[in-house]
Amino acid sequence: MAAANPWDEGQPTAAGAALARCLEAGVVSQETLDLLCPRAPCFVKFSERERVANLQAELNQKKMEIEILELEKETADITHPFYLNQKYQILQDMNNHLEAVLKEKRSLRQRLIKPRCQDSLPIEAPFHKYIVELLTEAVNFIEKLETHLQTVRSVPQIPTLMKNMVSKMLVRDLEELTEQIVKWREVQKEVHSDSICSPGEFDFRWTFKELPFSSLLNANMLNINIK
Repeated sequence: MAAANPWDEGQPTAAGAALARCLEAGVVSQETLDLLCPRAPCFVKFSERERVANLQAELNQKKMEIEILELEKETADITHPFYLNQKYQILQDMNNHLEAVLKEKRSLRQRLIKPRCQDSLPIEAPFHKYIVELLTEAVNFIEKLETHLQTVRSVPQIPTLMKNMVSKMLVRDLEELTEQIVKWREVQKEVHSDSICSPGEFDFRWTFKELPFSSLLNANMLNINIK
């Protein structure tokens, strides 16, 4: 019997024959053999490169579609039929209005040339009294308009004005208090000098009555100083 040619693709190898007998005996399964069967590295790389190329082409296609959609969004008011119809309708309305103006050109020119002063407004009789009241209120409002505007302008300055007013009141009260203290000192000096000259004829009740501070505490303090 001639030996089998190992280079013949139709002839199984010894390892293949052994695996076939194991598969028939049920020692291994076909799925296990498929998993253990190595593929040529070059063909694996080729398939991966092909898959990457397909994914890159799909990605480029999606990017192009996105750019087209963005461009359509930016130019939608120019190219989209909906917006074009709206603009066409607006232009049509403007054209109709201009045609109407041109038809009434002579009457419009006469109305513009004719002065509108000293023309009476057509107001019905039941509303005449309200017009009189309205004109009166309008005259009063115009007369007081400047005052109202000044009041409105001065509203943000109210806190500053209040501070200034309080400061002026404090200064005035301080001046009055100073004057009272000075007068009280002068009266105290006079009382002290009179008491030294003629202590028997001095009337303390009259002195206390003339003092600026007529409280009991001030009177007691003055009495202590005189003694």
